[in-house]
Amino acid sequence: MTETKTRNYWLMKSEPKAFSIEDLKNSENSTACWDGVRNYQARNFLRDEIKAGDGVLFYHSNIAKPAIVGLAEVVREGYPDHTALDPDSDHYDPKATKDNPRWYMVDIRFLARLPEPIDRKAMAADPVLSGMEVMKKGSRLSVQPVTPQQWQAVLKYAGMADPLR
Repeated sequence: MTETKTRNYWLMKSEPKAFSIEDLKNSENSTACWDGVRNYQARNFLRDEIKAGDGVLFYHSNIAKPAIVGLAEVVREGYPDHTALDPDSDHYDPKATKDNPRWYMVDIRFLARLPEPIDRKAMAADPVLSGMEVMKKGSRLSVQPVTPQQWQAVLKYAGMADPLR
């Protein structure tokens, strides 16, 4: 008897000045590591729950109109975030060691840019998207779960077929 893997979905937030959907698209093989996460709950998602094949909603934050701007796929599961060990990195953590890495990252691959960003106003007006974690007051997690219904609602809103099928 074989087990069927259930695909999970995630929203990953990034400031476009730091790393944008275009930066991901223009990375080698349109793939990059999602590093620098320094929140334990988000770290636990990266380390324990995010799996290869999972879908990612790429969200631009800290701009005039924060929005979901693209789709990506996880291509490498959680592994130690090397930036925590690099004293020259903005993400350096002196408490992290090779034996106790503390922080994790995953690799994601660009799938598509949405034809139009889905901003917070549009999300708030949608009965499914309005319930997303990113819409909750005070939600600051840079990596957060998304339900299959929310993933499908984004695709429907954008008029796109599911690139993961």
